[in-house]
Amino acid sequence: MRDFLKSTRFKVMVGFLAFLVGMMVYAVTRGGYSVSGASFINTVTKPFRAASNSISRKMEHTVDKLTNADKYIEENERLKKQIGELNAQLTEYDAIKAEVEELRKFVSIKEEHEDYMLSQPCKVLGYVTNDPFKSFTIDKGSADGIKPNCPVVTSEGLVGITVDVSKHVATVRTILSPDLSVAAVASSSNADQGIIEGNVLSSENGQTKLIHVPKKNKLKRGDLMITAGNSGLFPKDYPIGTILEIGFDSNGLSVCADIQPCVDVNRLTSVIVITDFSGKKEDEENED
Repeated sequence: MRDFLKSTRFKVMVGFLAFLVGMMVYAVTRGGYSVSGASFINTVTKPFRAASNSISRKMEHTVDKLTNADKYIEENERLKKQIGELNAQLTEYDAIKAEVEELRKFVSIKEEHEDYMLSQPCKVLGYVTNDPFKSFTIDKGSADGIKPNCPVVTSEGLVGITVDVSKHVATVRTILSPDLSVAAVASSSNADQGIIEGNVLSSENGQTKLIHVPKKNKLKRGDLMITAGNSGLFPKDYPIGTILEIGFDSNGLSVCADIQPCVDVNRLTSVIVITDFSGKKEDEENED
């Protein structure tokens, strides 16, 4: 008996009883009000009941997952299938949206230039490997009325010209290339002319150059350069790009300028080929 009275277990029991007595005294003396035995028991046991409820909910959740595992797997597979179907619909929607946008651009060009004979919108198949001037291939060719030396455009501006054409594929040389020269004129004055011709340094920044401009000119930064149309190779007044900086050629005899193309040739997805236009017809007739 003496051993029990000295044991830790006995001391814990005494401490707990003292705690209960203290709670009862506090409840009785608080504000002069008394607390019923049931209320006191509820107060004392509230933390234990909260812990018990928490454990019970966790156990129920665990048992639910174990007993309904097959149901959850089936539901998960059904939701995955639905997500796949929605993704497919979204992809189809994006493709239709892109196609509508290309047709809108096609109609826009046709409305502004009724004399143009245009190909259907051409998808860009890919850029030519190791070409710093961003030549690319399109999914239309001679079977679609495309020939070499046809201007290639978007609704924003001139892109380049077709060079190698097979039955269903064509290669496009862009205005970044030094192998393509385009007579250009300032849209503001329609008098200051030069030649758009690319080089390696400019192409690295997605730009091209305006060269052979007379020293006496009224060109300024921000001026839009458009096709002059005097070669018969390109239609007249089609946008090319805007002037960034103006300087002198290395020989100091003429003015040159950095040109930012209206079309970012680095990010093309589709283009349109001008297969014929009134100026080209007249030029071909004169040659005959």
